[in-house]
Amino acid sequence: MQQIWISAAGLCGASILGSILGFGIKNIPHKWNDIIMGFCAGMMLAAAIIGLILPAADSVEGAGLWLIVAGVATGVAFLNLIDFFTPHLHQLSGLDPETHRQNASINRVLLFVLAIAIHKLPEGIAAGVGFNSADTGGAEAVALGIAIQNIPEGMVIVAPLLLCGVSRLRTLLISVAIGLLEVAGTWIGYAAGAVSAAALPFMLALAGGAMLYVVSDEMIPETHAHGFQKQSTYALLTGFMTLLLLERLQ
Repeated sequence: MQQIWISAAGLCGASILGSILGFGIKNIPHKWNDIIMGFCAGMMLAAAIIGLILPAADSVEGAGLWLIVAGVATGVAFLNLIDFFTPHLHQLSGLDPETHRQNASINRVLLFVLAIAIHKLPEGIAAGVGFNSADTGGAEAVALGIAIQNIPEGMVIVAPLLLCGVSRLRTLLISVAIGLLEVAGTWIGYAAGAVSAAALPFMLALAGGAMLYVVSDEMIPETHAHGFQKQSTYALLTGFMTLLLLERLQ
């Protein structure tokens, strides 16, 4: 239980830390944003594969591998359904402050914040479900990868809200609420995985598929949209290897 609380607090704290940093660093150049997000994408990619999908595959035999395939596909379908009803993050990231100053739209910004908030729940579920397995090292790696990604994502939330006239206190409260969603997701994931040991491989694969979808559909397109594809690719590879080494050195 202590590990779950620590992971949940870490995910929430990282998101809030990013928001606090966002108050002081409102304008991040595209180059550095893409490098940071590329690094985070690499860590989340490694976390999905090493911390979720491979442990799920190792826990089944023979025809049971189809259960893993079905789990990954379900995770992808679940996130695709969420994106069908909410805006894509890479379409609403609002990294150009000039655009917001000229066309500040509170509805657009609130949609952006809503999109991030909705994505926090499955991220928390991905972090929590792995703590039901015998080896919690993979779950800790997943939580670490998501937590590091939460910092720049928390920073991105702040600027659009402030530019639309939302007070600093209310912006901070919104950031805290979004972070708490990840705490709830962590416990939902743990509870879902604890319901049945037979269902755990499927749940792990589902969480891994959801994370793969976020990396491929949201993070990589964002990092390749501003002319810094090479730098973000190198950062992704660095992030992947960093999490791999951290997971193996535990």
